[in-house]
Amino acid sequence: MGPGPINADPRVLRAMSAQLVGQYDPAMTGYMTETMGLYRDVFRTGNEQTLLIDGTARAGIEAALVSLIQPGDRVLVPIFGRFGHLLREIAERVGAEVHVREVPWGTVFTPAAIEQAIIETRPTLLAIVHGDTSTTLAQPLDELGDICARHGVLFYTDATASLGGNTFEADAWGLDAVTAGLQKCLAGPSGSAPATFSARAVDVIDSRRSIEAGIREAGDAVLPNRIRSNYFDLAMLFDYWGPRRLNHHTEATTALYGARECARILVEEGMAEAVARHRLHGSAMLAGVHGLGLSVFGDPAHRMNNVVAVEIPDGVNGDAVRGTLLEDFGIEIGTSFGPLHGKVWRIGVMGYNARKDTVLTTLAALEQVLRRAGASVTGGGGVGAAWDLYADADRDAAASDDAAVLS
Repeated sequence: MGPGPINADPRVLRAMSAQLVGQYDPAMTGYMTETMGLYRDVFRTGNEQTLLIDGTARAGIEAALVSLIQPGDRVLVPIFGRFGHLLREIAERVGAEVHVREVPWGTVFTPAAIEQAIIETRPTLLAIVHGDTSTTLAQPLDELGDICARHGVLFYTDATASLGGNTFEADAWGLDAVTAGLQKCLAGPSGSAPATFSARAVDVIDSRRSIEAGIREAGDAVLPNRIRSNYFDLAMLFDYWGPRRLNHHTEATTALYGARECARILVEEGMAEAVARHRLHGSAMLAGVHGLGLSVFGDPAHRMNNVVAVEIPDGVNGDAVRGTLLEDFGIEIGTSFGPLHGKVWRIGVMGYNARKDTVLTTLAALEQVLRRAGASVTGGGGVGAAWDLYADADRDAAASDDAAVLS
């Protein structure tokens, strides 16, 4: 029950146990094409270039930035948690002239603040995290696409922590590039990075297309501004995943099986329904934490559905509590980074673990461990508050069903 990775869905584990097939077997290329279509539904996009990047979520970030940024390009990175610093570091390593704006951890940016920063820095790319698990907050993105379009700025976000459990609309929000990972709300293992790129982003990437020797054909240019990574060269990956099937690396077969199943599960459930499930169980966990008498970190108006930052009570050894939960109850919760290290626990409610039984069990165990640690908690308050929230949700659902029948 930490901030990720979480328990993979059993369907994903079964899918990953299937036998390997060759990378150009018709079944394999069929799976690749099917996976592209599934992730269009997950990202809520019509982008042709929607694919997997083999590697963890960080590989997806690096592929996007190394392929979109040329040395000397200006990049704006608004930072509201640990992973904004990661975007900054990768962009700097790519050779960008990086401009940073920061707000205190526990808050997010207003659209006006980001637009002002764009006016001041005149970047070619805005790179911002959607949901940052270090603070458990989600940066609103719905107004930023129009701002970027007005100023001619490419718009990239890392949605690793949020995708599948929070509303996300790649096309409606005007995003040019999005990358993610499987190990959170998508209920899979780390190791595949779903990604999607708009036509505008593809034009930028294609302007740096350079085919490697050995597979280069007549007319394939070698450009001086070619993408400075071979493995993360999105122009070549587009050719590998597209009709040309131009050889790049050997696709990670087992990882593809898992990523495909993650998307199938979400699409079968429905993206709106998956978000509602995360909202319900995340809200129950939040209610339970409050019911125990504990405080929560960060602006509640911008909290992600799928993770709660709990302030560690005074006099309690946070690592010892985490250790007892794991050793005696088999439940893992997370610590945090930077200025929040040792000050909060992060409790995840995501993917396969976004369920009523996991929420209630975690709250019951946390109460007992805190009691042993000498903390003052409300007896039965955690489970009771979560149960009350579930009961209210059941009544609302029943009333909605009755109204639908009457109409």
